[in-house]
Amino acid sequence: MLPTRRSLLAAASLSALFPRHLFASAPSPLPLWPGQPPGGGGPSGPIEQDDGGAVSNVAAPSLEIFRANQPNGMAVLIAAGGGYRRIENRNEALPAARWMNAQGITAFVLTYRLPGEGWTAGPLAPLQDAQRAIRLIRAGAGRFGIHADRIGVLGFSAGGHLLGLAATRSAFLSYERVDANDQISDRPDFAALIYPIITLKSPYDRTSSRRQLVGEHPEPALSVEWSVETHVKANCPPVFMVQAMNDPVSDPQNSLIMQAACEQAGIPVELHQPESGGHGFGMGRPGTDSMNWPQDFSAWLANAVSD
Repeated sequence: MLPTRRSLLAAASLSALFPRHLFASAPSPLPLWPGQPPGGGGPSGPIEQDDGGAVSNVAAPSLEIFRANQPNGMAVLIAAGGGYRRIENRNEALPAARWMNAQGITAFVLTYRLPGEGWTAGPLAPLQDAQRAIRLIRAGAGRFGIHADRIGVLGFSAGGHLLGLAATRSAFLSYERVDANDQISDRPDFAALIYPIITLKSPYDRTSSRRQLVGEHPEPALSVEWSVETHVKANCPPVFMVQAMNDPVSDPQNSLIMQAACEQAGIPVELHQPESGGHGFGMGRPGTDSMNWPQDFSAWLANAVSD
């Protein structure tokens, strides 16, 4: 089935937000769904961008593909944060994609549906998009020049929550099969979670992510269901995490909770806790300890992901 006009217009609008001259090759928009996303609903019109470069009004979720000049066969799906109210592509996803390309890694930036924008699937909508994105990347491995067994995810803040769920809930069927791509595994081969929201449980539940996903006064069981650590099992991929000790948005306990869950399940996990950096530092905030994490991640990748 061909993409709808709505999908094509939204993808074209999204592409205009990315400064193409900063990359080895121009990003190519790829709609996630051949028609309406599962369940339908959602906003209309083109994607919107605020003064800080964050996007919203995501009528047609999509991937932007950034290819390295000298690809090494590895691919990473990137999801920026924004509390599930917006997506901080300019501040988080794009710098990460540039860094990935410099390492020879093909980057895929995910612009996912936001649960508060009227989607029938509600809080499932972004997870459906993340699972579908991993399947499309793996299905197109030959076309993208990547290895199907070297596909990872990198999420910031709420994007860390989203891709944390994708990494720990790959066996969960969040939508009915759309086409043959959905027969392919959506389990990433590794996961990097940067100042992530992990738990939606009290007392760490005072976040926009919790409000957008489960509401102001959720039943405790719902908060448990949507907490990443709940789903860590022995078949999850290895995990790399970074969270500043002075993070004022996502309590640093989030990463410690995830580390403990991984260790209990026997999942390789590496946590870096810079003293400074706050929240939203992306690839590193100048003048803070957060500047070191890309090098730490590069060293971790060399050991955690085999050729």
